[in-house]
Amino acid sequence: MTANKFFAKPWAWSFLGALLVWVAAAVVSRGTGAGAIITAALPLAVFTVIVGTGQMFVITLGPGNIDLSLPANIGLASAVAMTVMNSNDSMVAAGIAAAIGCGFSVGIANYLLIWVLRIPPIIATLSASFIIQSIDLDFGRGLQTKPPPGFANFTDMQILGIPLLAVFAIFLTAFAAVVLRRTLYGRTVTAIGQNGRAARFAGLPVGWTRFGTYALCGALGGLDGALLAGYFRGANVDIGSEYLLTSIAVVVIGGTSVAGGRANVPGIWGAALFLVLLTTMLNIFGTSAAIRLLFTGLIIVAVIAVAGGRKATP
Repeated sequence: MTANKFFAKPWAWSFLGALLVWVAAAVVSRGTGAGAIITAALPLAVFTVIVGTGQMFVITLGPGNIDLSLPANIGLASAVAMTVMNSNDSMVAAGIAAAIGCGFSVGIANYLLIWVLRIPPIIATLSASFIIQSIDLDFGRGLQTKPPPGFANFTDMQILGIPLLAVFAIFLTAFAAVVLRRTLYGRTVTAIGQNGRAARFAGLPVGWTRFGTYALCGALGGLDGALLAGYFRGANVDIGSEYLLTSIAVVVIGGTSVAGGRANVPGIWGAALFLVLLTTMLNIFGTSAAIRLLFTGLIIVAVIAVAGGRKATP
């Protein structure tokens, strides 16, 4: 593949950005720990990749489709997972299933708000996030349950220096790519994003596809909550707070069209690594969280401005 063909791929720029930031971080740290920076970045990128994959499916449905309830969903699911596991390794599978089920239910509730009340997804999911947060505050506030030792060790485990969570996420995103390109559901998601009216006239199950997509996004948020609780050794109401902006950023920076109808799975990995490495480099410089958020916001605006934002028919 020539350089021109490589950079014609929407995902190529996100990986190039990640590489440049890694090189800059290595230069700033005078080359010490360059490999350790990547090893530390991978597991953190995994959590962004998982929620970003769900957000990507939703955004691909077309303009206005977005899930703003993910941070609250993640926080509640982390509390549910830790409560069900109760520090018992024999309950890990049940705890993960409960977290996924919790997120799945949130996704269904989001779509019901959109469908029954006929309100825009951005309003429906934002409203749902406040309801979920109130439930989480009552249910998860002060929760002291630690993850089972085996589950906590699993989130730190490595194979040949590669975090096991990263291997899992690679298989997950590969499966997502197959679903998008090779299944009726995935092609319907793309068709709706390209031209929703034409998809209805073609007899495609537009309503059920949107329902399934919001449920899928919620389920992936629930899974992320369980894994985050294991990695950070406990549930927290605010454990998913950073993923509101980040889940959107990795989708946009990764090359998925904000106008819908064009998804890009590999780009999520490049964008996630880029954002994590950027945060690492800014931490090395000692910058504040406000500056990091400012950089992320400016990058999103720049990417959308350059991409142009192709319009899609609702």
